[in-house]
Amino acid sequence: MATTAKAITNGKRKREGGLYNSSAKRPATSPARSNETKTSTKTSTSKSTRQTLGQADAKLNGGSVIPVELQTESKTGPPSSKAVTNGVADEGPLHVQMITGSYERILHGVAATIPRHLLNSQTEDDTFAVTKPQNEDSVAFSDTFLFAAHASAIRCLSVSPSTESNWRYLATGSSDERINVYSISTAPPDTSGAAKLPSFASNPTAENPRNKSLGTLIHHDRGVTCLQFPAKGKLFSAAEDNTVAISRTRDWTMLSSIKAPIPKPQGRPSGDTAAPGQTPAGVNDFAIHPSQKLMLSVGRGERCLRLWNLMTGKKAGVLNFDRDLLAQVGESRHSSGEGRSVLWAGDGESYFVGFERGAALFGVDSQPRAIIKPSPPTKLHCYRMLPVDNKKEVLAVSTEDGRILFFDTANAESTDNDKNKLPTCHCIAQLGGSEAGVAGRIKDFAVIDSGAAHSSTVLIVAASSDGAIRLWTIPRMINNSSGTTVQQTGRLIGTLETSNRITCLDAFVLDGAAGLDETSGLNEEEFGGFDDEVGGEI
Repeated sequence: MATTAKAITNGKRKREGGLYNSSAKRPATSPARSNETKTSTKTSTSKSTRQTLGQADAKLNGGSVIPVELQTESKTGPPSSKAVTNGVADEGPLHVQMITGSYERILHGVAATIPRHLLNSQTEDDTFAVTKPQNEDSVAFSDTFLFAAHASAIRCLSVSPSTESNWRYLATGSSDERINVYSISTAPPDTSGAAKLPSFASNPTAENPRNKSLGTLIHHDRGVTCLQFPAKGKLFSAAEDNTVAISRTRDWTMLSSIKAPIPKPQGRPSGDTAAPGQTPAGVNDFAIHPSQKLMLSVGRGERCLRLWNLMTGKKAGVLNFDRDLLAQVGESRHSSGEGRSVLWAGDGESYFVGFERGAALFGVDSQPRAIIKPSPPTKLHCYRMLPVDNKKEVLAVSTEDGRILFFDTANAESTDNDKNKLPTCHCIAQLGGSEAGVAGRIKDFAVIDSGAAHSSTVLIVAASSDGAIRLWTIPRMINNSSGTTVQQTGRLIGTLETSNRITCLDAFVLDGAAGLDETSGLNEEEFGGFDDEVGGEI
């Protein structure tokens, strides 16, 4: 990617309050030459915020319960970049930008051009197909960038939400303690057939001059574990130093840092990578409530869930995991018992905590409602909410054995007469697996809505550790499986072999303007600031 030497400081600034108005604790290394500005601090908490936090004096199985009165009438924030909905025209192919990180430090961007007929509803005889289309109407892949972005393995990446601009932010986190920031063009690839420059590479990359490297952030002292853009104006990052940093994209200043306590030593759990004599520590994952006022986090070496008030930056409560709950989700006495993933439901009325071989569904009252366990048992990796018809959602989970399982979390059924056992969410369908010729683990996947008014399918982009990126289409209405056998759903429409061990993935629809001058590059004023709607207070 091309680089820009000037700091991102131009544009108007909006007065901000709450947590995001704190002074910077550690400056960014690049771009770092920004003017120091004074910001006002809000010390009072609104009535709605107090109602949102509630009281934390209830007890659950001997452990503290997090505040339960979440405010549901507040303005909902923009959707996560992992579940994209774009108003794309029904005519012409669908262009999707896919970005992957790998153990080999490679940041790989691929544009996929998908013919519209592949996104249409399939017939009953074509419900599931595992062969790659070979005709001229198949999915076309073109590399947009390919380079070593970090000095160590890339562990996470995130793309900012869609705006009216013709670009998005891309942030990548690595074990080298650095966060690299880029601007990615949303213009579709050039399909005019123009001659390309010769290249000695076996897989030439078409460099886009509108893709810019914006610099590197050093906000953490350990490897970065999780990144998320709740809005285009803010970047949240978590690391193994037990901190969650909040950065402002206007000038990439760290506004505040949330510090989680270091867990107490409890032996050496299996799979621990801490140095001898040190305690396993680090934030495994975090999830921001749709109101963008609350955040959940789970950490390494801790058998608990933490709730944070994003308006004040302070801890709001702790939920300890009960031994009986850990046993039901597949955590043995020798397991760490730590939460590995956390995810809010789309309506903000419930959340999921993922463990190594299972997950638990909690309500806003912090009481466990149901458990999610794959059959046959296997490790779980990535959790996403999949929108279906009738304004409902199902939970999609990727597994170690190459499957994506879909669970109906609204209708949990009890399979045991024991009243102490939680009901189990029914697996209504699966995608991939040995029946589809997919054996490697699916490390990450993204859910993309084509945006067509008459489209009855949803696109899923899945990345496997064996280096394959697979594109699947699944119907919006997933039929429940009957009996004990889980039915296959969806259709494989394209496969790309990258030859890299993929660790993370994100994807979005290329819906930007395609007629801009490619040689002039981006105007620096585009990065100077945002209007109130885009860069305002979360």
